[in-house]
Amino acid sequence: MGIEPSTNSSAPPPETPSQPDGFLHTILLKGEGLRAGWRLLVYSIFVAVLWFGMELLIYQFPAPTRGQFSFCFQFAQELASFAAFYCAALVMARIEKRPAGIYGLPAQDAFKRLFWQGCLFGFCEVSVLIGLIALCQSYSFGSLALHGTEILRWGSLWAVFFLVVGLSEEFTFRGYTQFTLADGIGFWPAAVALSVLFGLIHRYNPGETKMGIAGVMLVGLFWSFTLWRTGSLWFAVGMHASFDFGETFLYSVPDSGFSFPGHLSNATLHGPAWVTGGTPGPEGSVFDFLIVLLFFYIFHRMYPAGRASRNLS
Repeated sequence: MGIEPSTNSSAPPPETPSQPDGFLHTILLKGEGLRAGWRLLVYSIFVAVLWFGMELLIYQFPAPTRGQFSFCFQFAQELASFAAFYCAALVMARIEKRPAGIYGLPAQDAFKRLFWQGCLFGFCEVSVLIGLIALCQSYSFGSLALHGTEILRWGSLWAVFFLVVGLSEEFTFRGYTQFTLADGIGFWPAAVALSVLFGLIHRYNPGETKMGIAGVMLVGLFWSFTLWRTGSLWFAVGMHASFDFGETFLYSVPDSGFSFPGHLSNATLHGPAWVTGGTPGPEGSVFDFLIVLLFFYIFHRMYPAGRASRNLS
């Protein structure tokens, strides 16, 4: 009779390969991938390289006279900014094996319902805001500054320009950066931090005030809220673009401290800064704070918390 192999349960289990748990593993990795901070660093490097290359290309063309506004130059700058941030996110999507639309701009939703709802919100915001300022006798439309085909030409140029601004600024502050930072510290801490940064960057605009910066921070939080509820930035892009279009062209008032050429009328703001917003423009008005707070409630009713917000938490 042969000898049966031992089935003693006290025999030591076979050794399994040890998992790396050293210091570098701890600070670099989370689960099976890089931690959020390192991914943001890699993303920033891609952005810097792409942006530098595009700036070199832009500066091959004659530079505008110092101190003057050049529509083409400013448009190229905004387009380069968006292209750098978005293309870097496409590279990260391939590296991280994620669909690029998860960073806030799903291609299948481009210029559909959310975008046009955002445009409507932006138009209502700036129109109600200017209306309230006018009721306080602090806004005058003035005479027309453009006539005939110039109205259509400049209106079309500004519409395209502010669409690119909306895409650029929303994706920069609430696209890949928001998604990845939220993975590290949570959605709302990331949204607050980036909205504060969004406001502080505006302090370099000419004539910017604390109220104007606070207004930018608040609307940044609102746009983060729309992302939280829908999983998309298309609403924020539409609202951002139409509000800026209304300020600059339609109602011809300063936009974040800038007064651009090609505006519809020779409008003026006159009165206390808490009403008019002062040098930054109507976005620093107390009325705008009230309108944006109302928008939080309206959007909450339009898009109750659901699957999109859970996916972003």
